[in-house]
Amino acid sequence: MKQGPKSFDWNQARAFLATAEEGSLSGAARKLGQRQPTLSRQVSGLETDLGVMLFERIGRRLELTQAGLEVLKHFKAMGAAANLAALAATGQSQDIEGQVIITTTDVMATYHLPRVLRLLKAQAPGVTINIVTSNEVHDLLHREADISIRHVRPDQPDLVCRKIGELSAQFYASREYLQSHGQPVAAADMAQADIIGFGGAEPMLSALKARGLPLTEKNFKYSCANGTAYLAMVREGLGIGVFESETAIQMPDLVPVLPELDPMPIPVWLVTHRELHTSRRIRVVFDLLAENLL
Repeated sequence: MKQGPKSFDWNQARAFLATAEEGSLSGAARKLGQRQPTLSRQVSGLETDLGVMLFERIGRRLELTQAGLEVLKHFKAMGAAANLAALAATGQSQDIEGQVIITTTDVMATYHLPRVLRLLKAQAPGVTINIVTSNEVHDLLHREADISIRHVRPDQPDLVCRKIGELSAQFYASREYLQSHGQPVAAADMAQADIIGFGGAEPMLSALKARGLPLTEKNFKYSCANGTAYLAMVREGLGIGVFESETAIQMPDLVPVLPELDPMPIPVWLVTHRELHTSRRIRVVFDLLAENLL
């Protein structure tokens, strides 16, 4: 008797997609929270079912074969559809309980979010919060986060975003630094200052030179891409930094430098996926952040 086609195994598809994205079975296993032997069996099972080799080993990495590349096109579309289905299902939840993942910068998570989370704890004690700190833009569609706090407006059509205000950034330095190097009283004095770069010298150098400050790469003795570490370097007296006044006000050891200069506006956007915005627990957190974060 002839057997019908074998039913589709979504676990095999997930294992294949994760391995293709991570380039190794170990990386895919970590991403999916599985044991590597289990994931390896799923990938091998998919190759057997399809009758093709999907990966070949190049050094320590697994590279897709031509057949694997063709399969990947179809499975990516299936994965996107599955993500949308999961989003729709989550969006229908009306229970004010469960986890909400918020992604934001380390400075926002350290100096601004805790106050709002205390309000949330009182208003919705059944909601649990997982904070993911990163300066990278997380993919809400793939459920890396439910709500993102960003400084740039996203352009994806499936996202709901609300600008909740602006932060004001300016120069700050420690009292120790100013005692050792002198207090700049005019923009020209900054030519001799030590500036701490955020994420490297070039991005800040271009922006500050456009504001008429006589700076060069020689002014940037240190740089850092981590916000809390950046603040610690400024407080340690390593140089002058640029960050939000709303954060600096919590640090009485810091002094404004050239406060007469126009502050640099930093917009703050709250973002979630259109489907998630219908979830009662996510909506509660979203609205509470919008009303109280700034």
